[in-house]
Amino acid sequence: MILEALDRDILSLFSTRVRALLKAHFSSHPAETSAVQEIRLRKGLPICVVGPQGDTLLNGDGFPVSDDDIDKTLALVTDSSYYALENEFANGYITIPGGHRVGLTGQVVTWADGAVRLREISGFNFRVAREVKGAGERLVPMLMGKSGHLASTLIVSPPGCGKTTLLRDLCRISGQGVPKLGLRPAQVGIVDERSEIAACFRGVPQHDVGPRVDVLDRCPKAKGMMMLLRSMGPDLMVTDEIGSDEDAQAVAVALAGGASVLATCHGDDLEQVRKRPHSAWIVERGYFQKAVVLSKRLGPGTLEYVGEMK
Repeated sequence: MILEALDRDILSLFSTRVRALLKAHFSSHPAETSAVQEIRLRKGLPICVVGPQGDTLLNGDGFPVSDDDIDKTLALVTDSSYYALENEFANGYITIPGGHRVGLTGQVVTWADGAVRLREISGFNFRVAREVKGAGERLVPMLMGKSGHLASTLIVSPPGCGKTTLLRDLCRISGQGVPKLGLRPAQVGIVDERSEIAACFRGVPQHDVGPRVDVLDRCPKAKGMMMLLRSMGPDLMVTDEIGSDEDAQAVAVALAGGASVLATCHGDDLEQVRKRPHSAWIVERGYFQKAVVLSKRLGPGTLEYVGEMK
């Protein structure tokens, strides 16, 4: 991301002095500008810039981050409407224009019904959203199904290896189709529980997830998959992070309903996925036809395996 775009989308949401320090840092470290992954503000501590190789603490004049820096950032992020976004803050983050996510920390108040609310915000984590168009193109021939759409595929990797980036690009490719490869355009349904795939802002995807996509944003996976299956009749259902038996059962029902499914799962390899109770049975019973395994061995997105589920 070039400095102008970073300044427009994210740096403009910081206090004047935080913005100035960050702009000076990125101007003198252009390689970090295009690779920055996170910018973290913590009250009373230095600004932290996170990239692929680690993080850097910025200790400029007048820092660490002050109460005023936090208050001004909160006002800019919420457009001075904190209470209108209170329900969203209960999830610990909000999505801002451009698809970037802002995580929040602070004092938590727990209500009698178990609901939580954030009070006294003390920290922000601005996670820079990036699209990598073309990330999935080379895999399409190996992930083709008999229907002319992508086969049901499980993408496995540890955190930070690019599985959501790959999933997003496969959504885009599926919706467009690739005639020369025999991939027909698909009606795509995305259940985006954590707003990471489509990165919706006010219900509108901020990432290019294709021209034939329907998104349920911030909807629990199991419920959302059933909703899309009944109401939108997708050819391809897409969801991130199968992390419970309920999620796995929803995938099984979606497949039984005639849709193919693209999903991700944390793990170092397929063997590890087979050892987890919530994912073992859905893998062993053949619900997924194909598998992709990613790692960081040669950098984020290293392709370790693609092909038949084995």
